[in-house]
Amino acid sequence: MLNSRKSGVPEKDKNATATAPEVSGMTVQPHDQAWARSEPTTKAGTASCIGSDMSIVGNIECKGAAQVFGRIEGEVRASDLQINDGAQVEGSIIAQNVTVCGRVKGTIHAVRVKLQNGGVVEGDIFHRSLSIDENSQFEGSSRRVENPTDPSSSVDAKGPQKKDVAPVPSSSIDAELTDSK
Repeated sequence: MLNSRKSGVPEKDKNATATAPEVSGMTVQPHDQAWARSEPTTKAGTASCIGSDMSIVGNIECKGAAQVFGRIEGEVRASDLQINDGAQVEGSIIAQNVTVCGRVKGTIHAVRVKLQNGGVVEGDIFHRSLSIDENSQFEGSSRRVENPTDPSSSVDAKGPQKKDVAPVPSSSIDAELTDSK
């Protein structure tokens, strides 16, 4: 791509293209500081990223790992998903592993769910493993299921819950109502 002259200074070949980092010998750094610290990787390289200056309305499907720094309104599917500090997701999440350091308002279906570093979840969590740091907040219900990413795992989640309390006969309720008159 680059030919060097006798002086040692690179000269660009007329038929080749070079990027600015190649010419200057610099490495390209991600725009988000947190991204540079964590850098999760997939088989093909680094994880997909929704930047802090990005807002998306719609469904997202990622075959590998993904990190969210911005705002998403819609369903998110990924193998591993990290919602970073300052990020917001409003909608359902389906993934193998979910780490929440930001805010989620919606249902999470994941094998492993971690609420860390002040993460906030408002909604139901269907999981096999759930951990919540003491600085995090969770408002909703959690249910341990064997296959949380399976579509049938949330069936009966909102249905009637079995209670260990015996039902009160309606005749005694009627008697109480008539006695109070």
